[in-house]
Amino acid sequence: MPHLLIVDDDASICETLSDIAADEGFTCAVAGTLRDACLQIGWQQPHAVLVDLTLPDGSGMELFNEVGAAGTQVVVMTGDATVDTAVKALRHGATDYLVKPLSAYQVRALLRRAAQQCSAAPERAPAAVTAAAAASAAAAAGAGGLVGTSPAMLQVYEQINKVAPTEATVLLIGESGTGKELAAQTIHRLSARARHNFIAVNCGAISPHLIESEMFGHERGSFTGAERQHKGYFERADGGTLFLDEITEMPLELQVKLLRVLESGGFMRVGTNRELRSDVRVLAATNRNPEEAVAEGKLRADLYHRLNVFPIELPPLRERGDDVQAIAQMLLDLLNSEHGTQRRFAPEVLESMRLHTWPGNVRELRNFVQRAYIMSDDDIIRETQVPVAMEVVHSAPGTVVSVPVGMSLADADRELIFATLEQCAGVKKHAAEILGISLKTLYNRLEEYAARGEYPPRGRSTAAENAGDAGEPPAPA
Repeated sequence: MPHLLIVDDDASICETLSDIAADEGFTCAVAGTLRDACLQIGWQQPHAVLVDLTLPDGSGMELFNEVGAAGTQVVVMTGDATVDTAVKALRHGATDYLVKPLSAYQVRALLRRAAQQCSAAPERAPAAVTAAAAASAAAAAGAGGLVGTSPAMLQVYEQINKVAPTEATVLLIGESGTGKELAAQTIHRLSARARHNFIAVNCGAISPHLIESEMFGHERGSFTGAERQHKGYFERADGGTLFLDEITEMPLELQVKLLRVLESGGFMRVGTNRELRSDVRVLAATNRNPEEAVAEGKLRADLYHRLNVFPIELPPLRERGDDVQAIAQMLLDLLNSEHGTQRRFAPEVLESMRLHTWPGNVRELRNFVQRAYIMSDDDIIRETQVPVAMEVVHSAPGTVVSVPVGMSLADADRELIFATLEQCAGVKKHAAEILGISLKTLYNRLEEYAARGEYPPRGRSTAAENAGDAGEPPAPA
């Protein structure tokens, strides 16, 4: 049985982590100081260690020197994540880096991974561990409040960490609700401008008649109702960062003036000819394809090229795999902390969340978690208590399958089955529900196709993943 050492001077955190570890099959030891931790290691060498960065008698980093076994995994926990501490933890040999408040889902996933590695061969691949730890540190320290460890998000974290310390203009591209403003805030926090203002402006939420005044300010008496001098966003963000959300909604005539500010740093308040200057880093965002917006005349081409110095695409939630469950658990943990509860999702709810397409992305997921929390009658949030909006999980529209005239019914049937499997990420149980056939019938069809050398797009890669579908063996692949 794997053994876990928890080192933290917060008794409530130790108790919570101990309960989670026990559920995952670990024996546990707890220490509140470095001294106690060293004694615990002397008594029993742990397979994994969760250590807080700040302890009463020193830094948790010092514990790396006391962990003798090469296979011991050390995970650093902190409530004050920074890039520097993440890098130091990696250099000391940390295999992961968690930010408080801890997500129970992330801790469970980490412990399961540790248990698997304990039961496997004792040798570990240092390069792979370093890469995983670097990705985790980037997610925790480099991306602030962003959550997730999917490949798509790890790429975002890497881009943010690289561009944040520079003065480059960044264009954030992504669907509504993917976290563009959160990414902009993270870039600001990791930049040299972090101590100055971060001002976010939704260009589509301001009246076209007032947006110039709001952006650049106005002088007293410059128009009816201008009873006093007003400083615009550029002046108020001096020394800091100005985030222009939905940039394609900005009137074209103002886009010309914005381009001039970006090029020269100078602008004029409405009602004066005196030029002012402001030291501002501009970050912009759009939920549209910017090139299509240029083609449609919604965005000036010269402004687009000026903003597109460093583009970052925020992936939609449907492309982030298990991040959906991690984010949902984090949101639920926050609600539990706020209200003093211990509610958790039933397994079937977590599975439904993973299968849902989430057209509203993280914003939709946040609303769902809040509704599910409110409607739950006890500590377990079950599928029967989930709001009706979640039912689209079982009936989400699929991709269009074109069937040319002359195709046989058998071939059309095969194409429909393959397309449905692709939409369901290879999960055969869900595909069978959508197709209206039994799981056994679906397996029989797939066996026939495999015998002829015909495989669905995910056929080879998902056979092992779906071995647990309804207790049936996976189809040949």
